[in-house]
Amino acid sequence: VLFILNGLERLNLDFRLAGTELCCDPNEPVPPSAIVVNLLRKYLLPEASIIVTTRPSAVRRIPGKYVGRYAEVCGFSDTNLQKLYFQMRLSQPGCGGEHSVGGSSGEQENLVEMLSRNLERHNQIAAACFLPSYCWLVCTTLHFLYFTRTVPPSQTLTGIYTSFLRLNFSGEVLDSTDPTSISMMKYVAKTVGKLAYEGVMSRKTCFSENDLQQCFEVEMKTESELNLLEVFRSDVFRFFLTPCVQPGKEHTFVFTIPAMQEYLAALYVVLGEKKTLAQRVGKELSEVIGKVSEEVAVVLSIISKVLPLRFLPVLFNLLKIFPRYFSRLSSKDQDAIAHTMAEELFKEEDYYNDDVLDQINSSILGVEGPMRHPDEAPDDEVFELFPIFMGGILSRRNRAILEQLGCSIKNLAAFEIAKAMEKTVIRKSRKGLPPSELMDYLFFLHEFQNERFTAEAVRSLRTVNLSSVKMTPLKCSVLASVVGTTCHEVEELNLTSCNLDTSSLRILFPVLLRCKVLHLQLNSLGSDACKEIRNLLLHDKCVVSHLRLANNPGAQYLAEALAGNRSLTYLSLLHTALGDRGAGIIAQHLAENQHLQELNLGYNSLTDTAALQVVEVAKKHMTLDKVHLYFNDISEDGKRALDSLRMDRDGVRALVFLTAGTDVSDYWSHILNVVQKNLPFWDRERVRQHLALLLQDLESSRRQTANPWRKAKFLRVESEVKKMLGELQHGS
Repeated sequence: VLFILNGLERLNLDFRLAGTELCCDPNEPVPPSAIVVNLLRKYLLPEASIIVTTRPSAVRRIPGKYVGRYAEVCGFSDTNLQKLYFQMRLSQPGCGGEHSVGGSSGEQENLVEMLSRNLERHNQIAAACFLPSYCWLVCTTLHFLYFTRTVPPSQTLTGIYTSFLRLNFSGEVLDSTDPTSISMMKYVAKTVGKLAYEGVMSRKTCFSENDLQQCFEVEMKTESELNLLEVFRSDVFRFFLTPCVQPGKEHTFVFTIPAMQEYLAALYVVLGEKKTLAQRVGKELSEVIGKVSEEVAVVLSIISKVLPLRFLPVLFNLLKIFPRYFSRLSSKDQDAIAHTMAEELFKEEDYYNDDVLDQINSSILGVEGPMRHPDEAPDDEVFELFPIFMGGILSRRNRAILEQLGCSIKNLAAFEIAKAMEKTVIRKSRKGLPPSELMDYLFFLHEFQNERFTAEAVRSLRTVNLSSVKMTPLKCSVLASVVGTTCHEVEELNLTSCNLDTSSLRILFPVLLRCKVLHLQLNSLGSDACKEIRNLLLHDKCVVSHLRLANNPGAQYLAEALAGNRSLTYLSLLHTALGDRGAGIIAQHLAENQHLQELNLGYNSLTDTAALQVVEVAKKHMTLDKVHLYFNDISEDGKRALDSLRMDRDGVRALVFLTAGTDVSDYWSHILNVVQKNLPFWDRERVRQHLALLLQDLESSRRQTANPWRKAKFLRVESEVKKMLGELQHGS
């Protein structure tokens, strides 16, 4: 028989004969502790084998004469074991999510490869993953970042960290012999949380021994407190803090996982541990005076019935005012927590950092391309997860888990903080945020898990600009989930250059339906993705009026949506590789459209035939009055034919060149602005050729006019074109 006794530190065993009698009969009824002691004495069932697990601080509770061998479970001492764990965990069949396809296995292999490379070059991560439980945290975080495709996401990042702490510390008391029976997690929040918070406030990740003493020992007064600290240092300290391996910082400590510093700092604040001396004294004084005043008032009310001392109960009833006043004063704490959250969430110095999800990804997988030494700290530490974790900890699910860990956050406190946040967080968000910060704000709302608050926050956003944010499936799910808390129409959604693909568009479909102005340029959307956009435009609830699809090949596949759509008034298919065939398909379906007002087909290699076909259809269109055709392969004859279709005769403007007969086109600045914005993404040699043709046309038209005012206008436009040609030539 093998007995496994897990967690000896939870039992207070007494091996003295006076404390626990000898017992060798398995049938004899004795207390559980007596059974365990006699098993370990080898007096009861001496032939049985016994394995005991314990924390280091309790290892001497069993006298050495009863122990055959001591073994310490350390962790993955070999990085190859870490890699093997990651390979097995990330290659599991279900790791790609419910809708995993063949491509996801390649992504899993790529993740394992990137993680392995980062372990080899980044000593601090390898040191963290020495503990198998941190390997679990890394894998769970990667799974969350890469394989979340549900709306709303089934997990939150805060939930992952809270569950991680529950896995390690659920039911754990720091020292079972201490009368306070403080939970291990509560003690960690008060001590390590304080260190973490002070590090966040001073933007510091490395801590000296002096820093540790300031946080852990400065308030230790009694022998009991010092004993608890000794147990903490023995059992728990190295789980959260590890020696720094950066050159020159060998005698300092860092948090084993960097994001854990921000989580514990957030927990420290939300639990209300960040109090001034006056607040702590006031709370204790309030409790003492409250109890004393009640007892004294009862005694005096009895005495006053016998003696003429009726004024005394009145005097002592006044003592009750202090606790009531203090309770009102302490409600200000919730305002302070909300204020801290808002200040940290909208720090202007963090406005142009990557969004937090990309930061986490980089911290685990490393950064592609040239970089500084992997163990070298950045010039300025970033702590943008701190306010997000504060919001996540306040969610109902995380509060329930923390309650099991001995860290209680009352429903009323969470409600009051949320109420205070409406005055601070939502007001600050209305000022407009850069794209990466807006993504962080949306992620904060997702982590907060408060639908009413989120709906109020989303309604206050007039436009959602996420241009250049790499929209992973997780970020798309967060955006769809957060915006999905309301039913109102979104004025403008900018997803320019966001690495969107077909699956991203499917996740975002309900949000896209409600957008009036939609920017999807520069996403390399192919045929399948454009078919999704076609389905979007044909949906009976679609309200999209302006759609920009510039620089996306495959746009011809949404042509048939023109016939059935009722909301679209502006469509840009600039530089979408249409060619004459694609333009013909567009023209064919355009004839059945009744609402479009402006169509941009610039830079699509259209020849005279295709351009004239489009404009002929546009002439007969009821509402279309402007067609952009610049930067196409249109000859001088084609230009003259298009020029003959002037607005004053046929009701349609064809924007082809910078000239209109012997005058400058009214739209010359618009055309040059479009070219200027797209220069980084277009073929420079081809753009140079088109600009040279435009310049020749301007010079030719200038020579044909005798009007000095018109000549001056031509010279001005020529100088702008020459300036752009100069920039192209110098590669700027």
